Amino acid sequence: MTATRTAALLGLPDLSFVADGGQLVREIEKYLAAQPSSPRYPVPVICALGQAPVQWDLGMTRPQPTALDRLRKRAPAPVPIDAATHLRLVSRYLTVHGWCQGLLWDPQGRRCILGAQLAVVQAGYGTEATAMRARACLMEQFRRLQPGARSVDEWNDADGRTAAEVHRQLDIAAARAHH
Repeated sequence: MTATRTAALLGLPDLSFVADGGQLVREIEKYLAAQPSSPRYPVPVICALGQAPVQWDLGMTRPQPTALDRLRKRAPAPVPIDAATHLRLVSRYLTVHGWCQGLLWDPQGRRCILGAQLAVVQAGYGTEATAMRARACLMEQFRRLQPGARSVDEWNDADGRTAAEVHRQLDIAAARAHH
């Protein structure tokens, strides 16, 4: 049975007029073999960890300016959120940008808890009052852990503190604030 007859039985178009592609493949292989092994132009790295960068506010409705906001050249009204959502956003911000101690933010862009709270409010999620309610929830959580804790900043900057502890306490405080 010929290839043409098989193609006709299967309902495929007759491709007998197409030339053998073997020569084309050999030419392409020869061309590629003659190319330098490393690319001429550096290939951009997606990120240092080999993953696509993640936005810390992914899934949130971003503040949208109204026509009046654009006319008056002012920032849009903040997206209303509760203290629990604020604490979750702070944790997500610290996950993406990093956590530090002793400074609101360092040259690498990492932030302490207060610095991350400021970034969340500055991005248009909640108000200063929301951040203060969230800070009160955090302080309650820290006092449960350490009755002598005096401030969120002092707890953040304590020797031996780890980013994992920070995220865990933010999650616990967010869960408590939600209920």
